Amino acid sequence: MISVEQALTEILSRLPDRQTLVCPLADSLGCVLAQDIQSDIDSPPYDKSLVDGYAVVASDIQAEVELSVLEEIMAGQVPTQRVRSGTAIQIMTGAPLPEGADAVVMIENTTCQNHTVVIHKASLKPETNVMRKSTSLSQGDTILKAGTRIRPIEMGILAEVGCTDVPVYRQPELAVISTGDELVPATTRPAPGQIRNSNGPLLTALGTTFGAATRSLGIGLDDFDSLSELVAEGLKSDVLVLSGGVSAGVKDLVPGVLAHHNVEQVFHKVRLKPGKPLWFGLVKQRAQTTLVFGLPGNPVSSLVCFLLFVAPVLQQLLGVKSDVLPSCKAQLTEAFQQRGDRPTYFPASLTMRDGTSEVTPLNWKGSADQSTLSQANGLAFFPAGEQLYAEGSEVTVFKFPS
Repeated sequence: MISVEQALTEILSRLPDRQTLVCPLADSLGCVLAQDIQSDIDSPPYDKSLVDGYAVVASDIQAEVELSVLEEIMAGQVPTQRVRSGTAIQIMTGAPLPEGADAVVMIENTTCQNHTVVIHKASLKPETNVMRKSTSLSQGDTILKAGTRIRPIEMGILAEVGCTDVPVYRQPELAVISTGDELVPATTRPAPGQIRNSNGPLLTALGTTFGAATRSLGIGLDDFDSLSELVAEGLKSDVLVLSGGVSAGVKDLVPGVLAHHNVEQVFHKVRLKPGKPLWFGLVKQRAQTTLVFGLPGNPVSSLVCFLLFVAPVLQQLLGVKSDVLPSCKAQLTEAFQQRGDRPTYFPASLTMRDGTSEVTPLNWKGSADQSTLSQANGLAFFPAGEQLYAEGSEVTVFKFPS
């Protein structure tokens, strides 16, 4: 068996080069920029008013004063006159600041009478309610860096600088196969000896959460030929994930089927609890490399292995640089007995109390216990070795993605 750290190093060292494409701005949400983006304009493109009011010379406002109103400027219009001492121009939010003006009085602080306005202010500083040209950005500025995930905010910025064809990393394709004669679809009531396929929806959802274009290939029966047919389809994707069939049982056919399709085994078994039977390999077909993960069949084991090993692959291929599982230190709310020679990732509830992070290991009944897992928002980490962790001990907690 190899360590978690060794396993992840082996996996990431075999990643193919990221592929890029240009996608329409409307389709770019959730993608990651493959290039820096520069602005093709100044923003704002002119000195502008931040409020509805009157553009004035600030030094005129030293007490309540009456000024002559020269004209009115709506958003989208440009001024035709210059503000001089003793005059003002009515202006709307976003409209260009007229020459000569260096401040804008909010309309709430004024009274307009015919062609004059009374300013009810004792003083006004220059630049009040004014945004100068290029304050936000200048033409040629790098406004977004490669590696930035595109949120609605970034879509707005891209639109502002006219970037309607967006260079992004291609979304990796992930195929999921759940194996086992005992599995039936979630729509079927299980007969004696059967269980519903929960791994398929779990792993498919995880793939989508971490940015992959995910498809479920359904249930692979414990039959070499039928499983081989599904694997052949799955190998058309960038990443293939199988759950079950990787231990040492008579019907654990996955390694043999993968070998039949020339998938090279890199390692099998990791010093980890839960998730020891993890299998990893890859195959190169023409111009494509497919990374293949054989995950344990128990749902909690599948979850842990996906988060530790598959999710980092998807994030790297997508160009995301953030941690898959952010971690923090937290104090145990109760004692915990760690046993065995494998590091353990234990379902836990992480909370904050009085500014301190606290973690409670849940009453987890083993790798098939999804009910308890649903109460967890993270995994408490306990290194290998027999040790009693007293209440109040500080441990590392890996937070689940939201």
